[in-house]
Amino acid sequence: MFGLGVAEVLIILVVAFLLFGPKQLPEMGRQVGKAVKGFKETAEDLRKTVDPEITMIQQEMKMVQQDLESSMKEAEDEINAATKVSEQGEDSTAGARQA
Repeated sequence: MFGLGVAEVLIILVVAFLLFGPKQLPEMGRQVGKAVKGFKETAEDLRKTVDPEITMIQQEMKMVQQDLESSMKEAEDEINAATKVSEQGEDSTAGARQA
């Protein structure tokens, strides 16, 4: 529990008992329990709010990645086509020079 061992929890309970006494200790426990419950509920609400946003951002990132890969493939194809045309043109001029 919160990285505390049994001995640490026992020491905290003894100190709390000495500070607040047996009459106030149950009320303090209830207040701490309510605070922890409220924190858990708030954390769950936050998670429910943030998770859909994260999912949407991940989907958008995947779409951008696919668009980028597609654009890179198109650019590579255009470069290869231009290089092939250029090589064919050089081959025909080289053949004409030899003749």
